[in-house]
Amino acid sequence: MPAIWSIFADPLARQFYPATQDIQAAHDWVEWNLGNYAEHGFGLWALALDGGELIGDCGLTWQRAGEEEVLEIGYHLAAKHRGRGYAIEAARAVLDFAFRSTDEKQVGSIVSPENGPSMAVAERLHDLRRDYFNARGEPRILFHTRCVSATS
Repeated sequence: MPAIWSIFADPLARQFYPATQDIQAAHDWVEWNLGNYAEHGFGLWALALDGGELIGDCGLTWQRAGEEEVLEIGYHLAAKHRGRGYAIEAARAVLDFAFRSTDEKQVGSIVSPENGPSMAVAERLHDLRRDYFNARGEPRILFHTRCVSATS
């Protein structure tokens, strides 16, 4: 659990992902993710360096974006590994996986407009965007990509 906790323990992560404020919450987050795999067949992937060091996660979860349920690509990186291209590389792999392995025609990333690093990844990954307010009245942006199949 300490490796997972290290991803969420820094101030930037806590500001934009408050669901994991302590080790118990991080444990609950792991259990939630395992439940996603059991229910949907996918969830967040562990991101690790060649030597096995856990540096973050990236994957698919169902999230609410305003009035709609969205298959979302989420990503979190430990502070010392941000800005090295890991998030965009992983997110591109997840986007490809989503369109190859699910029937979804749209996949998105939900970002706070104040989260510059996540905004940069989402802007590079997706070509569409929609602004909205979440259930707490906070501004959010849904960056999204629509599947373009050979038959459409």
